[in-house]
Amino acid sequence: MKGKTAIVLAMLIATPVFAQTTPAMMKAIVIHSFGGPEVLQYEDAPRPEPKEDEILIRVMAAGVNPVDAAIRAGHMSRFLGDRFPLIPGMDVAGVVEKTGAKITKFKKGDLVYAYLSFKEQGGYAEFAIAREDEMALKPKAITFDGAAAVPLAATTAWQALIDTAKIEKGQTVLIHGGSGGVGHFAIQIAKARGAKVIATASTPNQDLLKELGADQAIDYTTTKFEDVVKNVDVVLDAVRGDTLARSYGVVKKGGIIVSITGQPDQAELDKHDIRGSSLMAHPDSKVLEELAKLIEAKKVKPVVSQVLPLAEAAKAHEQIATLHTRGKIVLKVADAPK
Repeated sequence: MKGKTAIVLAMLIATPVFAQTTPAMMKAIVIHSFGGPEVLQYEDAPRPEPKEDEILIRVMAAGVNPVDAAIRAGHMSRFLGDRFPLIPGMDVAGVVEKTGAKITKFKKGDLVYAYLSFKEQGGYAEFAIAREDEMALKPKAITFDGAAAVPLAATTAWQALIDTAKIEKGQTVLIHGGSGGVGHFAIQIAKARGAKVIATASTPNQDLLKELGADQAIDYTTTKFEDVVKNVDVVLDAVRGDTLARSYGVVKKGGIIVSITGQPDQAELDKHDIRGSSLMAHPDSKVLEELAKLIEAKKVKPVVSQVLPLAEAAKAHEQIATLHTRGKIVLKVADAPK
């Protein structure tokens, strides 16, 4: 027996032991079920690992968008499904931590900002995954907090005005919701293209519209825009309610309405001999590169009304729910590297 015991012990000693490796963890905001802001839980989550065509970003700041709140509440479940646990967030700014084998445009240590895909998300976390076509080098002229405010909202404004409406120098553009996330970028992008800009906002935001370059600021709480606006080339509707329905009559023949909140009525478009388009933005690294140029040239600047710690994401969503956020809210995830 002693001999057999010795043999067994020898075999155990000689056999390598493969210990289970504990996955690296990170702090993140995680959703385990749809609901109100209270479902945004600050907790430990597995740190993602980039595939060969992906990049791992150490997040310094994450932008908050109205679509994040819609996803959290379950309004987008028909597109996303019930995929839990879910880390929300599509805007990030940070530092490249690791790159997959097929990555050629970026390297570890690069300062970047990204518009993460609607399908993947993951921005409200210490680390996030992005693809090369979703990110660009961060503009040097702004902080990580400022950069995190840019991607989704500014890309939406760009794709609405430049890619869809194809605005030209000398045209007149009416922007509804000019003080909001998309609207405040739209004013600046339109001005950079040489357009005349008319923008609407509430009383407290009239000064902001002018600071951003609007040629005509309209207080929608005291003035009906259709009473003072006519023959515009482009309308960008970035608000809800009856604004879209009231906009058809202010567009000149051959003009266009681009809505990011609903589908234009084809019968009304035909009646006024104008075009219309509903837009859902998508990540585009080339757009982020163009936006970076405008930011570096001081032609576009993000307006960040509030910076909150990552753990207070629920507070950010409560503010988003008011529908009166000035510019953007940003979640601070980490201090910028020195």
